[in-house]
Amino acid sequence: MNIGEASKASGVSAKMIRYYEQIGLIPPAERKSSGYRFYTQEDIHRLHFIRRARDLGFSVAEIGDLLGLWNDRTRQSADVKRLAQAHIAELEQRIDKLRQMTGTLQTLIDCCAGDERPDCPILANLERPDETTAA
Repeated sequence: MNIGEASKASGVSAKMIRYYEQIGLIPPAERKSSGYRFYTQEDIHRLHFIRRARDLGFSVAEIGDLLGLWNDRTRQSADVKRLAQAHIAELEQRIDKLRQMTGTLQTLIDCCAGDERPDCPILANLERPDETTAA
């Protein structure tokens, strides 16, 4: 199937398919005599795997690791579990950071009168250097 059909079948955009091919997540597609890429069912299966991993928030590097484990029939499931657990820890850190950001922004919103006056604690806070950039 051509790249458009592969995109539709896998749920991965043609642009991302080309990108994944460029960075080596998928092998280079076979080419027809016309020069157009040709994708097999095996390619589509691999693209489904990549899309699902991306949906779960895995980075491209992590997906490369997962694909390596997926293709290695001598792997130990403990290796896959370890990678997934590390990903959960990273996601939880990002969630905590997002919650802190939400809390800070909510505090600023609560301090803002939201009226016709130009004074705005939200903007005042944004213009202030934070501790990380002041050092």
